[in-house]
Formats: sequence, C-alpha cells, structure tokens
Amino acid sequence: MPELPEVEAARRAIEEHCVGNKIRRCVVADDSKVIDGVPPSDLESALVGKTIVAALRKGKNLWLRLDSPPFPSFQFGMTGAVYIKGVAVTKYRRSAVSDKDEWPSKFSKVFIELEDGLELSFTDKRRLAKVRLLKDPEAVPPISELGPDALLEPLQIDEFAEVLRKKKTAIKALLLDQSFVSGIGNWIADEVLYQASIHPLQTASSLSREECESLHRSIKEVIEKAVEVEADSTQFPSSWIFHSREKKPGKAFVDGKQIEFITAGGRTSAFVPELQKLSGVKSVKVKSNQSRKAKADDEVEDEGDGVEEKEEEIKRPQPVRGKKSKGSNRKQQKKKEDDTEHAGGEEKPKKNIGKKPLTDDTIQKEAVKENRAKSKSIKGKAEAQEDSSKAKKKKKRTESNEASRQQKKKARK
Repeated sequence: MPELPEVEAARRAIEEHCVGNKIRRCVVADDSKVIDGVPPSDLESALVGKTIVAALRKGKNLWLRLDSPPFPSFQFGMTGAVYIKGVAVTKYRRSAVSDKDEWPSKFSKVFIELEDGLELSFTDKRRLAKVRLLKDPEAVPPISELGPDALLEPLQIDEFAEVLRKKKTAIKALLLDQSFVSGIGNWIADEVLYQASIHPLQTASSLSREECESLHRSIKEVIEKAVEVEADSTQFPSSWIFHSREKKPGKAFVDGKQIEFITAGGRTSAFVPELQKLSGVKSVKVKSNQSRKAKADDEVEDEGDGVEEKEEEIKRPQPVRGKKSKGSNRKQQKKKEDDTEHAGGEEKPKKNIGKKPLTDDTIQKEAVKENRAKSKSIKGKAEAQEDSSKAKKKKKRTESNEASRQQKKKARK
C-alpha cells in the first residue's frame, strides 16, 4: 500500500503544481464507502471556488488547506493514488490506473479542475481509502491519534531506545503501530529490520542499545532515500530486500541469501534467517507462508496497522478432533492412580473400555448413511400413498362403469 514516501511524493506534486490555484470544478463519486461522512454534493460545493493554500501530510494521510475551512483529507488505504494530468506523479503497485485509461479514470473518487486548466484526480480501485471533509484535520481522528511523523518528527535516539525498552511486543508489530511512529507500513518495516539485522518477532524490550541505534539509523536512511527518489522503486538500492519480497517462497533471495516469509504484526513479513536471528526467547517453530494467497490476503488488513498485536505472537497447532496423544492418556492414568493413593483406597483405576471417539470421516459417513435411510423411508411412503391413490381411483371407475351398465339394462326393459 502507499506508505510515507508514496504519500509524500503525491503531496510534493500537489504543492508544486496546484498550490495557489482556485478550484473551478469538482466531481465527487457517489461512493459512501470511500467518501466518508459527507454527501458528494456537499463535498463538491465546499471545494468549488476555494483556493488551494497548502498540501500537508502526516504519516500516510494527506489533506489540502484551502483559503477557508472545511478542508478535504485523504487516507490512501491500499490503492489510493493522486494523479495530475500531464504531470508525472509516482505510480505505485496496485494503484491500477494506466496512462492509457480514460481520463478521469473510472476509479476516480474526487476530480478537481483548477482555473489554470490543470486537472487533479484522487483514485482508488479497491475502495479502501477514505475521503473526509474536516474543519481541522489535525484535531480529529485518524490524524490526531498518530504518533510523530517518521520523516518530519523523528524521535531522538535516547527517546527511541527508552520507548523500545518498555514495549513487550514484537518489534515488527510496534513499527506498524501508527500511534508509535506514523508513516511506516509493511515494506518499510521489513526493509529497516533487514538493514538492522533484527528478527521481526524479536521483542522490542530485548533489543540492545546497539540494535536500537542500528534500527534508528535504518529508519532514517530508508525513508530519506525513498523520499529522495520520489518513491520510484526502480531507483531503490539494489541491495534492498524490497526488490525480492514479492517473489515466491524458495525463489526469493537478496545478496545471495534466502528470504523466508512469516506472519508478524498480522502481516506477511519477509526476512533473512541467516542475518536476522531470533535471540533471547524460547525457540518456537514458525510456519512459513508457502502460499502467495496469504500475502495477498494480509495486504487487505493494512488498515489495521495502528493496532498493536497481542504478545502471543504464534498460535500452537490445535489437537485433531477425536485423537489424543498416548502421553496425554498416560498422564491422566497416572493422575488417577495418585488420587486413589492419596485417598487411602485400594481401588485400581478402571481401564477405559468405552467406544473410541469417532473421527470426522466416520461422523460424515454415518451422517450419509442416515440421510440415505431417511430418503428411502420417505420415498417408500410416497410410493405407498401413490399406490393407494391409484387403487381408489380404479375402484371408483369400476363402480361407475357398473352403475352405467345397470342403467342401460333398465332402459332396455
């Protein structure tokens, strides 16, 4: 999804080409899922005739300051994008709007025509963005709930290390928490952790001072570089994990080292086990994401970046229904024997000679048999009723024919 560098590229394009211009015309899509809390006609009338004074951003949110309130704000979601006709604005993956498409795009949610003829469009193919009309965007959610901007308000190293020392959650989840630092999304989090050689599931409070400094430096360097090249990923350093994180498991490598994928912070996370080792915690096997569908599905959840994950990062596999391990049975048997001894009794525990629990397959087969039996019973009743009905009709016809013959005989006499 668009993260800080992509939204900043859009902000700078608006600042360079649109600020100081008056809005001549505005067309807002009738899409209440994206146009949040305001009728399209009200948003249009609030913008027409106003002059764009500034384009502002915090985290992954952008808003336009006009010569008088209210102001439109844009939360980009998964595929939100700003396009200015005739101006090259960075296009990022999944924006799904091509230069060959109609203008304005069929995915346009807010179209603005300026007095100098320039045209601006905010598009969103997957309809996960939010457009709002606010008197003071910085004073209300979601912007008021954001932590310091990773580019404009970076934490000093001492403050950064102190905050991490108090957090018991995984470092990847903390980086995605927009109330901690705003603007970092999934790809930036993976990149900075790779650059700092820190495992995504490493508990934040367990990081050493050296690791905190390395992570702090990586956040600064990655974001500044991405902003410098206007979020054009083709200009990102070739040594970045970014270029390989979309490849299939088993075929993803960076600098000759294999990339693996796990779930961290509720998101698919790319990391290099050879460099990013999990230390200082109990070893837990993490199931790799072998399917790219998991990666595609978790992208939709990106709107939840502002929520910290629970400390229980990995769920253990649940026992199969109807099956118990031998070790578990032995423990239960031993416990029963101990209870009997403590009670002073001599009774030996009875063996479990009951029926074995049915497996899912057995239950399914029994249900099929039962359904077939019911079906046969219903069919048999229906056939019996039909035979009875036929017999009655035949009897009536016979009686009717006999009566007719008797009447004919009487008529002849």
